[in-house]
Amino acid sequence: MHQFLLYTPIFIALLALFFGLYACGRVAKVINSTKDLDWDAIANITGDLATTKKTIQTLNNRINGMHSPKIAEQELLMQLMQNKQQNSNGKMVGG
Repeated sequence: MHQFLLYTPIFIALLALFFGLYACGRVAKVINSTKDLDWDAIANITGDLATTKKTIQTLNNRINGMHSPKIAEQELLMQLMQNKQQNSNGKMVGG
């Protein structure tokens, strides 16, 4: 039992040290990758992202519009149904 109480904190401390070193490495990587980044580049990236977002929204709206029937088409179908019912009053037309 005493050895368990001795080795467990050492293992946890080493694990915390490795996690800390890993986090420092990731932060250093981000700092190095953004070292040459200036405000003009950030503005360009922001504009590009906004353009991409708008394009995706437009595409999604078009795709969603393909699946929902249009109001004008529904009205046209209703008019055709009403005209068909009015014309079929029992009289033969033509022939």
